[in-house]
Amino acid sequence: MATVQEIFNKLCEYAPLELQMGFDNSGFLIGRGERLVERALLSLDITLPVIREAETMGANLIISHHPLIFRALKELRPNGPGEKTLLLAEKGISAICMHTNLDIAKDGVNDVLIRLLGAETEEALDADGCGRVGTLPEEMPLSAFLARCKDLLQAKGLRYVDGGRPVRRIAVMGGSGGDAFSEALEKGCDTYVTSDVKYHSFLDAAELGLNLIDADHFCTENPVIPVLANRLSAAFPDVEFAVSEVHHQVISFF
Repeated sequence: MATVQEIFNKLCEYAPLELQMGFDNSGFLIGRGERLVERALLSLDITLPVIREAETMGANLIISHHPLIFRALKELRPNGPGEKTLLLAEKGISAICMHTNLDIAKDGVNDVLIRLLGAETEEALDADGCGRVGTLPEEMPLSAFLARCKDLLQAKGLRYVDGGRPVRRIAVMGGSGGDAFSEALEKGCDTYVTSDVKYHSFLDAAELGLNLIDADHFCTENPVIPVLANRLSAAFPDVEFAVSEVHHQVISFF
């Protein structure tokens, strides 16, 4: 078995903490570094159902993308903002969260996303490295690319605007990247896949001839989770790394 600290150190090799953006709170957030890990659960978020899942499977470590603690906690009590932190501490479950550093890192969120959609990374989308740009092997109609996105990202639905162009050179940014559509245009992209896109970004993209696709925050980031689990399993064969089966896309469509 490995310790929590050893697993954290390996994660920092994959996604160094110094890559995280200034607002972020990635890192080893809860637990004792010397604690031995027999089973670990990976999930995009640490929710109450995920904590119950970890407890049921006997996991003593949860590894997530989104940080559990983002603001100063003034109290740790049930039914409050500190409830999940309290619960993890009570049950002896450690938490490691790798957020924007995993977005930016090589083979992180965005490299996994663009490969899944059929392109290899050619360059970063923006100055922070939080997106990727690549070219599909062959041009395809937007309708076919939309079907590919929905299927491969296991999304319940997509929001998009048709910029009037076929799909060949694409940009991606897992999570909230609607404001970076201008960078996609500057990089010569005809299509941009991200999430949390605002109305005016859709309006501007349509007028400027960019296919803009909002494929959901969860769906554009979650593909990295099984990839990360496989990498950790290879690094620590004596530890069982499982991907959450209870955490799914939060948004539904009526």
